[in-house]
Amino acid sequence: MMFGCLWLMGVCSIGWAVEVEVLPASAPLGQLTGLADLNQYPPVCLEWKTLTVKEGLPNDHIYWVETDKLRKDRVWLGTDNGVVCYGIADGSIEVIQPKDGLGHQAVMSVAVDHLTGDVWAATFGGLSWISGGKVRRNFDQFNSGLPNNVVYCVITEGETVWTATTAGLGRYHYKTDEWEIFTSLNMPTDENWCYNLCQGGGRVYVAAWGGGIIEYTLETGRFQHYLDPDNEFEIDLFPHDGLVHNITTSPAFHDGLLWATTYFGMSVYNYRRWRGYFDHDSGLASNFINYARAQPGTHNGWICTDKGLSVLNYDTNRWVTYTPIDGHGPRGTVELWEGGERQKVFETESTIGHNFVLNVDFLDNTVWVGTSHGLSWAKLPQHISPVIQGE
Repeated sequence: MMFGCLWLMGVCSIGWAVEVEVLPASAPLGQLTGLADLNQYPPVCLEWKTLTVKEGLPNDHIYWVETDKLRKDRVWLGTDNGVVCYGIADGSIEVIQPKDGLGHQAVMSVAVDHLTGDVWAATFGGLSWISGGKVRRNFDQFNSGLPNNVVYCVITEGETVWTATTAGLGRYHYKTDEWEIFTSLNMPTDENWCYNLCQGGGRVYVAAWGGGIIEYTLETGRFQHYLDPDNEFEIDLFPHDGLVHNITTSPAFHDGLLWATTYFGMSVYNYRRWRGYFDHDSGLASNFINYARAQPGTHNGWICTDKGLSVLNYDTNRWVTYTPIDGHGPRGTVELWEGGERQKVFETESTIGHNFVLNVDFLDNTVWVGTSHGLSWAKLPQHISPVIQGE
């Protein structure tokens, strides 16, 4: 059995083995022995819970997780069958679907406006505005300035709503009911397919499919374009020279770091130099990355891949990777890495709902993870890798 676990995790394939330590349920972090200072690792979570259709979700495919940081008592989900509002305290589940006025059942992204409390849903049938638990209005390419009905992501910034669509970037000023549209005609990209968004540090970041990362400075209205400098799609010819690939899937920004994920690895930019990460030289579970989110107040990035959830502390280059043993729970493994060397492997009683991880968010001391088999969450340990200034 031990040999089988090692082979499953690919330890044998790299020529050296790390003993798997089986942890009982509710094992304390103190049992993680034989390591350097645990405080320099990203959070190690050993107890996970998962919510699926069995508990009332309309669909197990969780495209997006958005914690409500205004009310702090609920989590919003974008699923393959509508928007879900999950009550943290009582476990209540409220669902908004096309029969309730939602633009489409496939909800790729959800954003909470922290100024108004309203909720915006990016769907495959346009942008839906939800207020007071009801759909108040649907925006599409025919009744508004929305660039396209296929909306992959929505974020709020100040009194504006930004949308990433297959035909460009839209910025909606809801107080004046006016739209701005950005395409290859007026922003630096050859690709109009905008895939994901984030905002921070006075900027809005766009992941464009085949177009790298586009940065928009709010104060000046100017763009900055980041691409893979070596122009090689098959390999990363020159390490740490910029983006590892132009097919980007998400940007994330917090605490001075820009994280950029692709289907071929990940890049991080501290506005002085780039670093590239791959599954063959780090603790990254897979190069196929769906999404990443920066954990506020730290230099930790949580990376959602097709083979598990990886967490990197940028300052120490230490990793924690969570993987279900058989592709989905209940049991899983936790791997601790220093750079590209695996230090410890633990087998745990619980894990994330599935190895195909789509999204992640945080609320207070809890991390929430969207997978292709439900919503998973765990309490973050008290030790949180601090932001370390400088390098």
